[in-house]
Amino acid sequence: MNNKKKINKKDLTKVLIRSHFIQGSWNFERMQSLGFCFALVPIIKKLYHNNLKEQRLAIKRHLEFFNTHPYMAAPILGIIIAMEEKRANGFKITDNNINNIKVGLMGPLAGVGDPIFWGTLRPILSALGSSLAATGNIMGPIIFFVFFNAVRLSTLYYGINYGYKKGLNIIKELNQNLIKKITEASSILGLFVMGSLVNKWTRISIPIIVTANKRNSNITNIVTVQNILDQILPGLVPLLLTLTCMWLLKKKINPLMIIVYLFILSIIGSYFKLIYY
Repeated sequence: MNNKKKINKKDLTKVLIRSHFIQGSWNFERMQSLGFCFALVPIIKKLYHNNLKEQRLAIKRHLEFFNTHPYMAAPILGIIIAMEEKRANGFKITDNNINNIKVGLMGPLAGVGDPIFWGTLRPILSALGSSLAATGNIMGPIIFFVFFNAVRLSTLYYGINYGYKKGLNIIKELNQNLIKKITEASSILGLFVMGSLVNKWTRISIPIIVTANKRNSNITNIVTVQNILDQILPGLVPLLLTLTCMWLLKKKINPLMIIVYLFILSIIGSYFKLIYY
C-alpha cells in the first residue's frame, strides 16, 4: 500500500491545461486521438515512470480513434485517468476495457455537448453580445468572451475532476434517458431563443403601395403591403424567409449557395424598390 500510485490535483490540472489542445492536431483518420493522448501524457509518465514498455503501450492505446465534443471530452479523460490509475496499481484492466469506455461515451456526450454549446449557449451569448456591440457598447464582446469561457472552463474543470472521482460509476449516471432529456431540453431552449431572434435580426420591409389617399394634393394615408402583413402577423416575412432557408437546407442545398441567393434577391429587390432591409 505504501507503493500505491495515486493521482493528485496537480496532475489533474496538467491534464486540464493540455485538454485545451485536444483538437490541436485533428486528422481525418483518428480525429482527436493525438490531442486526447497529449492530454494524458503527464498521467502516463507518473503512473509508469519506471516502466518504459508500459508507457509505450499506454501511448499506443490512447492513439486509437477518438472523437467527441471537445469540452465533453473532460469527463471521459477523468474516467480514463481513474482506470489507468487502477491498472498501474495491479487491477486487471485491459486495453479493450479502456478503449470500449472511450468509444461508448464519446458518442452520447457529443450528442449532449453540441446542442448545449453550439446550439444554445453560443447563439444566445452571440446575440446578446451583438446587440450591445451594435450600439457601440464595449461590453458586447466582453460579455460573450467572459460568459462563454466561464462555462467552457467550468465544464472542463468539473468534468475531469468529476470523471476521475466517480470513475466507472459515472457510466451508471450517464444513462441514455438522462442524456436524452438533457439533449432535448437544450435543443428546445436553443430553438426557442433562435426563433425569438428571427424577428429581431431579420428585418424585411415590402414598401409596395396598395392604396394612397390624397387630400389637397398631399398624400396623407399610405397603405403598403408591409402594413397589411403587419396587421396579419408582425414578422411574417422574416419568418417565411427563415423557414424557406431551413427547407433548402433539408433539401441538401449548399449553405454557401443559399447565402448567394439571398445576396442576389437583396440586390434585385432593393434596386427595383420591392423590398427594404
